[in-house]
Amino acid sequence: MSSEAAAWFRRRTLPSTDDAAAVAARLRGRQVSVVLPARNEESTIGQIVTTIREQLVDEIPLVHEIIVVDSRSTDATTIRAGSSGAIVHRVPRHGRDGGKGEALQAGLSRMTGDVGVFLDSDVRAFDPAYVVRLVDALISDPSLVLVKAFYDRPSDQGGGGRVTELVARPLLRRLAPELSAVVQPLAGETAFVRGPMMRLPFVSGYGVEIGMLLQVLAAHGLDAIGQTDLGVREHSHQDLAALARMAVQIQSAFALCTDDAPEPDDTRVTFRRDGEGAMEMRRERVPTWLLPPLTED
Repeated sequence: MSSEAAAWFRRRTLPSTDDAAAVAARLRGRQVSVVLPARNEESTIGQIVTTIREQLVDEIPLVHEIIVVDSRSTDATTIRAGSSGAIVHRVPRHGRDGGKGEALQAGLSRMTGDVGVFLDSDVRAFDPAYVVRLVDALISDPSLVLVKAFYDRPSDQGGGGRVTELVARPLLRRLAPELSAVVQPLAGETAFVRGPMMRLPFVSGYGVEIGMLLQVLAAHGLDAIGQTDLGVREHSHQDLAALARMAVQIQSAFALCTDDAPEPDDTRVTFRRDGEGAMEMRRERVPTWLLPPLTED
């Protein structure tokens, strides 16, 4: 690890509190929007929205609005989210499927708060302290644009996820070593300042999280990024095929954000035996592209 990254870790690994009333008081008129991208998350989205609404809207007025961006769900995600108190926006079903990156940017375009919090929608036993701690860390220093979460996941035995450890972290060390001390660069829990993020492109699909880090670094410098500890988080696991597609998109995000490369035409290749036992090769395109900024300077 570079000395620059190590120094950043000591300087920008930020303490945070779960005292929602204290954080709400320190907002001093600024409003907080929570944005949850969701695709087929009917089993978890209702509980997450209800918890935020009851504890951080009704009980303590920390959160101004909860926006769920539905990304082409085929289950009851939108019904559960709306009945639990969220503002629901549906990504159009026609055209290219920009996945998570498209959903996050759509939420950003519709939020009215000065401060935003992106949250994943597949979290079990959701803790509203995630929102409180992220907001607290972000507003602790006016030079911060983005604060990433890190946490323990019971199934990971103290490490990051598989794609983080096998793909994202090695690429960060090689292509953006300043960011190599970010504990969980692919964490979906992120607090941000709305204005600067409106002026940055987003990466489509699962390249969006690493893309945000790289774009903020390029536009605002290393100290515009911080991280804070959220404790423990448990979420659903994706199968190997989904993780492989994620890995391709993360590699493409580096090409788009650090090399100014044209849109990568990445193809995922798999091998399997057919019904007669012969080995066959299958190709699957996993496109990744830059979504233009919502506003220009």
